[in-house]
Amino acid sequence: MASSLPSCSFYCRSASAPTIHNFANRFSLSSSTSTLGGWSRLSVRRDWRAFEARAKFEKFQGEEVGDDVEVGVLNSPESQEEGVILEGDDEDDSCLPSDLEGAVRQSSEASASFLSSGGTRAIVELLIPQLQFLDDEGAQAELWELSRVFLDTLIAETGCQRIKAVFPDAGAAALLKYRWQDAAFGFSSLSDRKPVEKEDEIIVMVVPDYQMLEYVERIASDLSDDPPRPLIMWNPRLISEDVGVGFNVRKLRRYFLSTFTTVYSMRPLPSGAVFRCYPGLWKVFYDDKDRPNRYLLAKEMVSRPDAEELEIIYGDVEESEKGPSFFNAAAGIFSSLNRFVKAISK
Repeated sequence: MASSLPSCSFYCRSASAPTIHNFANRFSLSSSTSTLGGWSRLSVRRDWRAFEARAKFEKFQGEEVGDDVEVGVLNSPESQEEGVILEGDDEDDSCLPSDLEGAVRQSSEASASFLSSGGTRAIVELLIPQLQFLDDEGAQAELWELSRVFLDTLIAETGCQRIKAVFPDAGAAALLKYRWQDAAFGFSSLSDRKPVEKEDEIIVMVVPDYQMLEYVERIASDLSDDPPRPLIMWNPRLISEDVGVGFNVRKLRRYFLSTFTTVYSMRPLPSGAVFRCYPGLWKVFYDDKDRPNRYLLAKEMVSRPDAEELEIIYGDVEESEKGPSFFNAAAGIFSSLNRFVKAISK
């Protein structure tokens, strides 16, 4: 259902051919000297050098790739034979971002593309360790800074100046509003009496969780009124493993989450990854044994692969390669996910 956004001029690039992986530079996050109450300010710096193939996804696993590689070496025929990622790379995993910030920017581009096509309800999920375990020191600070990257990129991609960021609680919203006084978007929290104003045209819920589900559903319902306004849930946590699987979870998935389109999904697995960037298909990757930390495409799918489908896909890959088994390493995870999916689908 198309939305009417009079002051937003959508001119985003197609997310089917993201530019992140084509950059010869590598993006990284670094701490600046500006701090507030222990919250470190992350700044973006560009290193105008090509990066080696082993950089794929290492940053998602918390590993760093050395910066002491000379440009001349990387551009040599020998290095290219070893799988160096250079501009114009059209290999199986060339659609994957090179690092976490690149994934966030790419997800924002995909969201803008979805909105420009008339979509109104979108989910962005980055299911990676850095954004899953927020109890680690500095994890929340990094999460907020990455949400800022998403919001700023969304503004640049859509041209919309009336974007409202809705944070999980009033404390976080107030702190970030104080810190980000130069932000071009509005601030509110899920618990505010009126988190969304009439003039807000694109709403981004940042990490909404299951404890605030009632507020999330209420806001989504209000935004569906005529004319409908776009709602993006960025890294939602609406299903908690701590509360178990029951009727409420199944109801949530069937009647609420099913109305959203997952426009971006990044999920590393023990021996591969599942990836989707709108308007592209869902892609299942497996490890390239000949090139560490590079991936080969196992299968493309119209819808998200479930646990059973992943078992079959990786099982087929294992048989075709006739090499050391990597499927056993993931079997336990797939079996657990399979039971979970079956339980919430009943």
